[in-house]
Amino acid sequence: MPQQRVQKIMAQAGIGSRRKCEEIIRQGRVRINGKVIKLGAKADAAKDLISVDGQRIASAFEPLYIVVNKPAGVLSTTKAEKGDERPTIRELVEAPGRLFTIGRLDADSEGLMVLTNDGELADKISHPRYEHTKTYKVTVKGKVARSTVEAWESGVWLDDSRTAACSVKVLQSSKRSTILRIVMIEGRKRQIKRIASALGHPVIRLVRTHIGQLGLGTLRKGAWYQLDEDEISALKKPAHELNAIRQKRRERKRKTSRRVVSRRE
Repeated sequence: MPQQRVQKIMAQAGIGSRRKCEEIIRQGRVRINGKVIKLGAKADAAKDLISVDGQRIASAFEPLYIVVNKPAGVLSTTKAEKGDERPTIRELVEAPGRLFTIGRLDADSEGLMVLTNDGELADKISHPRYEHTKTYKVTVKGKVARSTVEAWESGVWLDDSRTAACSVKVLQSSKRSTILRIVMIEGRKRQIKRIASALGHPVIRLVRTHIGQLGLGTLRKGAWYQLDEDEISALKKPAHELNAIRQKRRERKRKTSRRVVSRRE
């Protein structure tokens, strides 16, 4: 195994994100073969003894990527808060070691989640700065008008800031309800549900169908399996709608700039 930067090895071993691992190294808490290292040091995870706060990390890291179809009523955290007796996503997966969650869901929401011991990948897919996509099939009350779809796609004001541009497509519609396909690059707390309510169409059911280009397929609720190389590659690739979302963001910026210029004149 070739040498790698130690912060990358630590992140892959589940210590934390690469940024967190860099800070741990700066604090002088990491040793290679008994010697304290500085940021930038490299090591061979298969040969060198790497320790954090005196505790050895895995000498030969075996990455693990698991897809789970989360049922409603299951917490998407790996550990419940004190007094909360609801089951967690971690309890569904019979795999050893510390696992990070990719793509949290509300307890009453369903669908695709990924668990991994690769902290670096978890950070890249979860953090909005990387613009990785997550796709949802959402059933809302009432018939959704085209103007409402356009408003949702352009961004809605929540918590004193506007949500990022997204893709919203009507899959099925009637007077009573509408089924939407929503592709997003950010995920504020209960964002879809809050936007839907603000636009007059409360959510009836929310299912995440994809993270990147990785889909649920026919995986039954509560079931899980380890991803193969092709599926890991699909997980890392954003949905095809990403380019359209970026175009909507550029259009929004142009409109905002024109309004600012107009007010100045």
